[in-house]
Amino acid sequence: MTGRARTGVLLACAAVVLFSAWYAGSRFPSSAPAPAAGSVRLGPEPGEEVAAYQQRLPAELPAPGTTVLALVQFTTELPASAAAQAVPGTTPVTAVLRVPMPRVQTALRFEPLGEGMPVPAALDVARQRAQQQAVADAQRQSGRPAAVAAAEAGALGDPSAPCVLALLVRAERAALDAVAARPDVRAVHAAPPGVTARELAISPLLPAQVERADPLPDDAPVPS
Repeated sequence: MTGRARTGVLLACAAVVLFSAWYAGSRFPSSAPAPAAGSVRLGPEPGEEVAAYQQRLPAELPAPGTTVLALVQFTTELPASAAAQAVPGTTPVTAVLRVPMPRVQTALRFEPLGEGMPVPAALDVARQRAQQQAVADAQRQSGRPAAVAAAEAGALGDPSAPCVLALLVRAERAALDAVAARPDVRAVHAAPPGVTARELAISPLLPAQVERADPLPDDAPVPS
């Protein structure tokens, strides 16, 4: 084979390789990696001063007309009916449930809310699922953790139990402003536009966290 012929063969092979790469890329386009789960925090940073946290939240609200996810944090745990009434004009997505016990650390239980259901009914279903989780925790654990979970399960068995600590909602700026002005709402922390629920790490303020977002004492007897 002459040098000219060899060069022609090499150029033809290179053209075939380039065409194959272009075809594969156009038919099977590469997708950007999905955002990391839990990469956007809603709630105070560990140890953050509560006053400073609340002061920075208005600047994080979206522009008028923009719909975002936001964490509505209540002044205290509310019954399902009261929690539903506290977020008018929004679409609740996830409930954060917690059984309050003085100086006893209890679990935060995150329950997605069923679409198409009235909010009070969806919150009641979430309460029932949280109770089932607490029963399972009590059976799986031992000692103080089992006793705490059993006490939680007992409290969550009451449909009127004050157990809704926060709600993740989807809403526009006007609705979030109205919710933030309610007396039973302690803070509204909006996620940046375009952020999905998968990307969120949710850690609401606890009612007993008055000065700093520090761990609470866990030294009291567990209620029977």
